[in-house]
Parts: sequence; structure tokens; C-alpha cells
Amino acid sequence: MTTYKIELQGEVLKIGFGEAAQNDQIVRDAAARLAEMSNSGELSGGRLIKINGPTSIPVACVLAHKVSHLYGAVGVFDPKLGKYVIAITHNPEYNLGDLVD
Repeated sequence: MTTYKIELQGEVLKIGFGEAAQNDQIVRDAAARLAEMSNSGELSGGRLIKINGPTSIPVACVLAHKVSHLYGAVGVFDPKLGKYVIAITHNPEYNLGDLVD
């Protein structure tokens, strides 16, 4: 069963809901997929990752926790702005609230 879809396309983590489920199951599935991607080397870290797609708050927390340990900065897509907003940063290249394409 795939209740949450996560795919890395370049520096963008494309995310979205799959089969219908409650957040407890979706959180476990998202965490398992992230672990799979990390263990395979697909999600290996770097200076910046951008996240784009629908999520719930519990799943957003799982995503943020995992990728913030691997990447220097995390940008989240804001459709109103049409840009990624830097929401987590340990990289001096990026400040919180910076907008990136």
C-alpha cells in the first residue's frame, strides 16, 4: 500500500498523497519511503533541497526532520509566490524566508 508518494527529481522532492489513509499510517509510510531513499543513496544530502506537493502537517514534520539532517537548506514551494521559501537553513548561503526559483 502506498499512502504517500515521494520522488526526487533533481533537487526537488516531489510529494503527494496516494491511497486513502489516516495520518498515522501516512506518517509511517512517508518515513519508510524516506528511509528507503536514504539507504539506497537516492536521498544523499547536499546544500539545498526543494519540497513541492501537498502534505498534511504531521507528514510535513516527518519530511522536515529527515531532510534537515541531510541538506543545508530546505525550501518549500509556495504556489501564491510561485517560488520556494527557505524554511530550514544551516547553510550560510540561505537565510530563513529567502525566495528561490
